[in-house]
Amino acid sequence: MEIGVMGYYFSICSMERYQEKFIEFLLEHYGQLQLPYSFPLSLSFIASPVLMNKEAILCFDEENEDIVGAVGLIFGTGENQYQDTHIVQIQIAYIVKEHRRTRMFLEGLQFVTQYLAHLDEGVSELRFWAPADGTLRNLFGKLAERTASHETAFGTLDEYRGTLADWQDYAAKFRHLEYF
Repeated sequence: MEIGVMGYYFSICSMERYQEKFIEFLLEHYGQLQLPYSFPLSLSFIASPVLMNKEAILCFDEENEDIVGAVGLIFGTGENQYQDTHIVQIQIAYIVKEHRRTRMFLEGLQFVTQYLAHLDEGVSELRFWAPADGTLRNLFGKLAERTASHETAFGTLDEYRGTLADWQDYAAKFRHLEYF
């Protein structure tokens, strides 16, 4: 599945060739990901959407057809043996620095929420973790509630949870803007 949005297009990595590109892209940018985990654990987060046969998404710059971002999702939680598929965990999300701007973030958000809403999984909740940081807390607080903070050997992580409906409502606020 591919959907184009003014200057970018997003593709679900359903073929092995794109799954490889997904993992290669994230490993090429491993240093910039600044994941607060050991490399083996980081690799499991990067690869789990592919290994669990779930959703790996690439974002391409339509102008150059370069990969400029990636999002990895899994359905369910480990504590429930991944049977609670109404919960989606965002394992990884990355946009190359040159493309980090509000427009790219919002287009990605619109793609992900529209895609999840059309699946038969009955997705109602999204969860993700991020380094405890004031700027990130302000940004992510617009989408989700910070439900916990966890101390790790690599720093403090905040856990966020939000409803798919709230994410859709937030993304819809920006559909009328001229650059979309």
